[in-house]
Amino acid sequence: MNVLIIGNGGREHAIGWKIKKDNPDAKLYFSTGNGGTAKIGKNINFGTIEELADFSEKKQMDLTIVGSEALLVDGIVNVFQEKGLRILGPDKKSAQLEGSKEFAKKFMSKYGVKTAKYKTFNNYTDANNYAQNQKYPLVIKADGLAAGKGVFICKDEFEAEKALDEILNKQIFGSAGNHVVIEEYLVGFEASILSIYNGNEIIPFISAKDHKKIGNGELGLNTGGMGVVSPNPFFKDKHWEAFNKDILQPTLEGLKAENMNFSGIIFFGLMITQDGVYLLEYNMRMGDPETQAILPLLENNILDVFNDAIDNKPIYLNWQNKHSVCVVLASGGYPLNYDSGFEIKGLQKATCLYFIAGAFLNNNILYTSGGRVLNVVGIGNSLEEARKIAYQNIEKIHFDYNYYRTDIGEI
Repeated sequence: MNVLIIGNGGREHAIGWKIKKDNPDAKLYFSTGNGGTAKIGKNINFGTIEELADFSEKKQMDLTIVGSEALLVDGIVNVFQEKGLRILGPDKKSAQLEGSKEFAKKFMSKYGVKTAKYKTFNNYTDANNYAQNQKYPLVIKADGLAAGKGVFICKDEFEAEKALDEILNKQIFGSAGNHVVIEEYLVGFEASILSIYNGNEIIPFISAKDHKKIGNGELGLNTGGMGVVSPNPFFKDKHWEAFNKDILQPTLEGLKAENMNFSGIIFFGLMITQDGVYLLEYNMRMGDPETQAILPLLENNILDVFNDAIDNKPIYLNWQNKHSVCVVLASGGYPLNYDSGFEIKGLQKATCLYFIAGAFLNNNILYTSGGRVLNVVGIGNSLEEARKIAYQNIEKIHFDYNYYRTDIGEI
């Protein structure tokens, strides 16, 4: 079986690892991949949807999995399906649930998905006048895709004014900032729920907890994620019940009502407050680094799951009764400026899973190329055991100026 995985991070390495684990004979291609994917498949470098579709046609790909939100928003699924190629993911319309925060919030509001109160604006004056009279903290989001950097949590009206000026006037996110969403700030704890949609029902994965801030204790700048635990130790049965009632089922009803009949992943970013479970956002692809923590616990053959979704078949997921802790090893200075090109040493000493996020392979040696460099994953019978394994192994790995949080998985 030939499989194309589009993306270049730890998520794509983890998906490829799971496919090879379940299907040793599968032939994997990654666009563009990284130093880790190069060891389990072949990296290719095609930038446009048309080039990727032509390659898939020529190589007779049995399945394509998309990790790029931009390509989904640009309609890669539509193009592949028009050519009769099997691809997992939302079509162009459905991808707007991730591609446009305004579109997503309107969808949530229309179908009764529990979410924070909000308003949208397309000009600075109206947005700022509204923001000046709100309760703080206040959340301001650029509408479009902004590489995970388009969200501002403002503690007062001065920070709100600055954020709106940067988004709407200075256009620091380009066209992604033509509109803004201003919403109330919710207090609670976050949870990540990945799921798969087969066109008929949404089947949730086990829960996870992401750690977004660069510093211990959830302090400092936002990042793409510095670590994940799964299952989420704070997400209890009562939260699952509320999620199903207030978020999953209304989402499913909305998808069917809007004729969003795709087969793919739906990522629910949740905030759990004293007033219940709220939806912060949809992502329409596997999470990163959630995927790296969750997939090692999945007992199903992942290709069967993906193909059953595309074929609109029922899906039943089975999970190991274990815990995983994923710790991200990053470049010093991330998420701001950092140097790269440093040799990664000690990987041969690791006795647990690890996935490459930002490194390239040269003469069989890995060198850093990104802010988040690799993900070290401990699996254990308890959260404490998994955490111990992850940190024992991350201490064996080194590159110049490396950095990681030391509190991932602490209760």
